[in-house]
Amino acid sequence: MSEFQNTLAFAQEKDQKDPLRKYRDEFFFPDFAGDNMVYFTGNSLGLQPKRTKEYIQQELDDWAKWGVEGHFHAKNPWFSYHEILTEQASKIVGAKPKEVVITHSLTTNLHLLMVSFYRPEGKRIKILCEGKAFPSDQYALESQVKFHGLSTDETIVEIFPREGEHTIREEDIYSKIDELGDELALVMIGGVNYYTGQLFDMKAITEAGHNVGATVGFDLAHAAGNVELKLHEWGVDFAAWCTYKYLNSSPGGVSGMFVHERHANNPKLPRFAGWWGHDKDVRFKMEPGFKPMEGAEGWQLSNAPVLGMAAHKASLDIFDEVGMNDISLKRNDLTAYLEFVINDISAKSEKANFEIITPKDPNKRGAQLSILAHGQGKDLFDAMSDAGVVADWREPNVIRIAPAPLYNSYEDVFHFGRILKAAIQ
Repeated sequence: MSEFQNTLAFAQEKDQKDPLRKYRDEFFFPDFAGDNMVYFTGNSLGLQPKRTKEYIQQELDDWAKWGVEGHFHAKNPWFSYHEILTEQASKIVGAKPKEVVITHSLTTNLHLLMVSFYRPEGKRIKILCEGKAFPSDQYALESQVKFHGLSTDETIVEIFPREGEHTIREEDIYSKIDELGDELALVMIGGVNYYTGQLFDMKAITEAGHNVGATVGFDLAHAAGNVELKLHEWGVDFAAWCTYKYLNSSPGGVSGMFVHERHANNPKLPRFAGWWGHDKDVRFKMEPGFKPMEGAEGWQLSNAPVLGMAAHKASLDIFDEVGMNDISLKRNDLTAYLEFVINDISAKSEKANFEIITPKDPNKRGAQLSILAHGQGKDLFDAMSDAGVVADWREPNVIRIAPAPLYNSYEDVFHFGRILKAAIQ
């Protein structure tokens, strides 16, 4: 018997005991549909921290005061602005600071990394990825393959769930890696699948890929700031992530990049170069001949987009105060309560059957739950939206929701359930 109760009193009692409850007041909540909206799309765009405006305003003020001299005389000199993000970001992904840099955008970073780490040669040309990967990943992989003059049909191998199942069995990933063997050049998988919310065992996948001589990288768009990561310890070769989802760092915000230290100090590794990745001690001599900086910084192209990085810094400071361990503890409990409420409503409804296709094991998921709404269509989602729920609809009938532990409450979960029940068609 579950310890949860689908009542307002129970939810409010849980909130009173929540050690992270004060951080809810650190964020702005949308009010375009009235008061008491339920915002469950942190897996798409995180809410704005209230301190973000102050952080950006500091850079605007310094721009006004210093002009170009702000690169060296601003309160946070722009020349080295990205460096103030590195240590905090490295904690979130479980890396050494020199293995991490914040720069560019997610898909740009994935391309830059694959230039270095997808090096097809002889019969070792194939890429293994998950079926139904996010479209941007699919397009990136396809274009990388074509860039090397190869056929996508013969090169890209996708792993899908078995017939009648919604998530991928990890033993199928390992079996396919072994089957491809010395034909496999790269494993490139989303650490958390955007559609189902399935969290993959990145450590085991990395080991399996390395055992057959392949390189292993991850798109962590739905993992960074959501689940605990240990990229260095796991031996992952490379990874990239956006910062605007669980990391609350502005629409289309900057991206993170990880390169394991065994590669990061290898100047012979092929890469597309830019002057911000060049040795900063001689960068302004403007001399020919690219000399990459040590660590992940050597993959930078252009100077820092300071306003976007200021927004990211505002969120990173909150993450640093709380820590991923406490965030994960609340995430597991809050997501479990949401699961309970959805199942409670489904069991008592004669009109709808809600099947949660995200794994039940908390070690195999993050904050996201994907609900397959049997017997219901888009009208259900539209009715919920009209009642103040901000969620995500995926055809044909999947609703994705993600209670972010930094700003969502147990009362949010209760009200989501109340609205869901009332919206059943």
